[in-house]
This record gives sequence, C-alpha cells and structure tokens, in this order.
Amino acid sequence: MIEFSAAEIAAVTGGTLSKTAQEAASLVVSSATTDSRESLPGGLFIAKPGESTDGHRFVGSAFSRGAALALVERVVTDDDGAEYPAVVVPDVVEAMGRLAGEVVRRLRAHSPLTVIGITGSAGKTTTKDVLAQLLRAEAPTVAPVGSYNGEIGVPLTVFSAEYGTRYLVIEMGATGVGHIDYLASMVKPDIGIVLCVGSAHAGEFGGVERIAQAKGELPRSLGPHGTAILNGDDARVSAMAAQTQARIVFFTEDSTFDAAGTAIRAEDVTLSVEGNPCFTLALPGGGRHEVRPLLIGRHHITNLLAAASAAHVLGIPGERIAAGLSGARAISRWRMERTDRPDGVTVINDAYNANPESMRAALATLAELGRGRRTWAVLGEMLELGDDSVSAHDGLGRVAVRLNISKLLVVGDGAKAIHTGAVLEGSWGDEALFVQNVSEAEDILSHELQPGDLVLVKSSNGAGLRHLGDRLALASDKSTAVPEADPGPQAEPDGPGPGNQGGPSL
Repeated sequence: MIEFSAAEIAAVTGGTLSKTAQEAASLVVSSATTDSRESLPGGLFIAKPGESTDGHRFVGSAFSRGAALALVERVVTDDDGAEYPAVVVPDVVEAMGRLAGEVVRRLRAHSPLTVIGITGSAGKTTTKDVLAQLLRAEAPTVAPVGSYNGEIGVPLTVFSAEYGTRYLVIEMGATGVGHIDYLASMVKPDIGIVLCVGSAHAGEFGGVERIAQAKGELPRSLGPHGTAILNGDDARVSAMAAQTQARIVFFTEDSTFDAAGTAIRAEDVTLSVEGNPCFTLALPGGGRHEVRPLLIGRHHITNLLAAASAAHVLGIPGERIAAGLSGARAISRWRMERTDRPDGVTVINDAYNANPESMRAALATLAELGRGRRTWAVLGEMLELGDDSVSAHDGLGRVAVRLNISKLLVVGDGAKAIHTGAVLEGSWGDEALFVQNVSEAEDILSHELQPGDLVLVKSSNGAGLRHLGDRLALASDKSTAVPEADPGPQAEPDGPGPGNQGGPSL
C-alpha cells in the first residue's frame, strides 16, 4: 500500500482522529488489512463489522502484531483503558471505499495506470487469474487474491498496489443492482469485461433481467476513452454495446458473428484427452495463433478469450498472448482442480461456486473426459436461485442422465431435486443416490471408488463440498485414513471474508 498519514486517512474518509491518534497525526502507515492475523508492523487495521463477529474485538490483537493505527466505528481501549490510535468513521466499509478511491487517484497521478474491471455470472476469478498472468509478464500488475470482488475485497486489492503499478485488475461481484456501479465509481476502470449473464442468484436479484441490469453497470460506467470487452455469444451481454460510450470489442466462438472481422475469436476448438480446451486464437487483422491451455473444461474458452481480448486491447502481440494463455493456470482454489491419485482415481474439485450454467458445463466436461471410464458426479446445492431453485436442480439431474454419467451422488436436502430429476429421466437402482450430508457421501465414496474412476465434485460454496473434494484428492486408497468430515464453511475470526459478506458473489 502507498503511504498515508493518520491525518490524511481522516481527511479522505471524513473521519476524526482519536485522542491518541491526534498526538501522532503525522504517523504514516504503509499496509492495510481486515484480518488481525495479517497485521504488519506500522500498518493499518480495519475493524470491519461482520455478520458473526466484529472486527473491533480484534483491534488489540492487531496492535499486538505491530499495527500502528486502526480504522474504526468506535474508539477501542486496551485492558488498562488506554485508547488505541484510530481514525473513527461512521461506516468502516464506506471509508474503505473512499480510501481505495484516493489510492487509485494517487497512483494515476504518479505514473501510467490502467484499471481493468471484470464481471459476469461465472468465470470472473479464472479470467482474472489468466489475465493477471498475461499482464505480469509485461509490467507490474496487481490482481485480487482468490475472489476478492465486493465492497471489501476490491479496496483490499487496491491497497496492495504500489507506485509504479502499471495494471490493476479488479474482479467485480454483486449481490444486487447498484453494487458494480459503486465499485466502478471507486476504481474508475479504463477497460470493462463482461463475461456472461446467467441465472445464478436470480432469486436474490429478482430475475435474470435484473442480473443483466447489474452487469451492465460496468460498461455503462466507462467513458468515451474506455473500452468495453463483451461476450458476443451471450445476447444479454452483447446488447450492452448500446449502453456505453466506450469503444466496443467483442469476443466470440461464432464464425458468423461480426462480419467486419473486428472480434477476437476462438476457432477450430477441440478438447485434449486431459480436458484442455485447445483452439486457434484469431485476432483482428488476420493474426492466428495456436493455444493449448492448462485449464480444464471447454467452458474456459470464454474466460481465455476475454483475457486475450484485454491483452490485445493493451497492445500485447498475438504470439505473446497465445503463449501466455497456453501457460496460464488456475491460481485460485476449487476451480476445476484436477488431482490424479496414485490409485488411478481422478478427482476434479470445482466446488467453490455453482449455478445452472456452470453446473451443465462441468457435467459436459465430466462426460467428455470420462469416455471409457466410470464417471461420478457428486453434486450439492446451488444457492440463491429463488423460485427457480427446484426446477433448476431437477433439470441438472436430467442433464446428468442424458450425458450418461455413470454415478450421480446428490448431497443435501437443498439439492434433492437433482436426484428426483435423474430418477424421472430414467436413472434407477444405484445409478443415482441421495444422501443427507457430506459425511454420508464420503462414506459411500470411500467404499465405492475404484481405480480408473473420474469424480466431479461441484456445489455452491455454502454447501461445503469443496472440502470433501480436497479429502477425496488426498485419499489415494481405501486404507488411507480420511479426516473427519468438515461441517461446512466457517466464519473467519475477524468476520466474513473480503467478498460480499463472506460468500461468492455474482
């Protein structure tokens, strides 16, 4: 983080200095965190309120690790009644946003900076990971850790930038209309990427059209000198071209899209035996480059094309883009994470987030990779689908049957309609099984998996199947002791994580 004095933080956030901070108003901090365990000597601890706990409880812990200043909503004292030096604000989260906006302003004033915003119902984190790897090969680049994509995670990403940062990649999630507009007003992106509009969180948003409205806030935030990079294969996304003043760049797999030849395309798409989506990257002007990525699943073509489009807009030569795409890997956990166990079982753990579109894509990948093998789909609930939840889960069960998935194991009452749909579609006997919890699923798998089996584990983050996937990946044979089943996601000691209130956002 660039340096700020206590007085400057108070001025930027509209806060007031505690008595102890007034005595050291020139005190300078050069790091910031919401997790007391990550506090650094001379740093700023941000006492973020949470759903299950309150960051103010951890101010003392942060100072014991060397923090020099706190951003708080109320003054906190130590055991002797002495105040910790602090900037006191009405709303810590809002103050984080104001401070992040000032960081971006100062970075731009210091040296050239390009801010790239990425949003979409699926694929944001993978696209961010790929693009960051491309850009880091060119110049100093800052990108989010994991899925830092909300009103807390975006400021934390900004705080990690330093003077001289050339590219700032921002993942933008939302749980409602207006959220992306807020994030965009904070970081003022030069380039905005919209990947897709899906049905995830439809219940929370009030329908798919409201999701499209929310995602459209990113291209609408761009000025005439900005660039909107849009998925030409998603009708709701491509329609956003009419909503922005910015230059438009489309990416697509459709050979008939954009006859003028200005789109970035994936042509001659194939899937390798390892499940990697290989294609020819066709750039405007006739450049063609072969791409053989390390990512697993055909659905990643959207993410790869989006990253390639941003790199192209930034002037990176086609051969370097293709090489970067071919060498890029999924950095963030639980995204089509493949483990080939010594006993011949392959586990694909894709259980960080789930919606009907990503579920179908993962099942299609399982079917493609599983030719000649016995396939298992271990599926949990897709959260926040609202009134469409039962029909969406039911439809997935039917898709699994139509794809000839060998074994379907459905976990949890919220996902039970997947099992119902499979049975109604013609899956009987032990082809489709339903269990109440992760422990029961783990018991079945520990006894039933055989060498050569291919297992997909997928659910929304809140269903907790990602931990089951981790344990399956480590259990190389039936004699291996498997750790006790995880009860599900736990709140961090300092409150929810840096996304939107601790969970994945759309």
